[in-house]
Amino acid sequence: MLHLTLVTAATDAIRTLIGELDAELSAHYPPEQRHGLSLDAIFQPHIRFYLAARNGAPVGCAGVALFADYAEVKRMYVRPAARGQGVAQALLAQLATTAQQAELARLMLETGTAQHAAIRLYAQAGFSECPAFGTYTGMPAQALATSVFMQKRLG
Repeated sequence: MLHLTLVTAATDAIRTLIGELDAELSAHYPPEQRHGLSLDAIFQPHIRFYLAARNGAPVGCAGVALFADYAEVKRMYVRPAARGQGVAQALLAQLATTAQQAELARLMLETGTAQHAAIRLYAQAGFSECPAFGTYTGMPAQALATSVFMQKRLG
């Protein structure tokens, strides 16, 4: 059984999952093209971060940053052995619910061009490509060369 837990501070499980995510992204993108939040930045008041566990074992994580007019998916990761088992869908559904509870009508995200499975997942979940948004609009073009921006209307 999959269990999602709201996490309010870094735990060993979260550190390990974020480390695995960073290692995976480092294999595909140079540092200036990786826009994930640092571990400390994840646990800010405007961010809700969830740990997914199956039978007590951590299998994934994801957060949602709540802004004035949209919410943004942050640091979404599912361990390779748990992919294809509904973990990512459950996390996305939780993030959407959290955004709706905050009365936000759009869920946005930035991912990378090499994240083919993630892009398919997001499209299947109702996301479509969109222009850069938020702080990304002020970044140099080279920093966004491998970025894919997507959004989903909620409600």
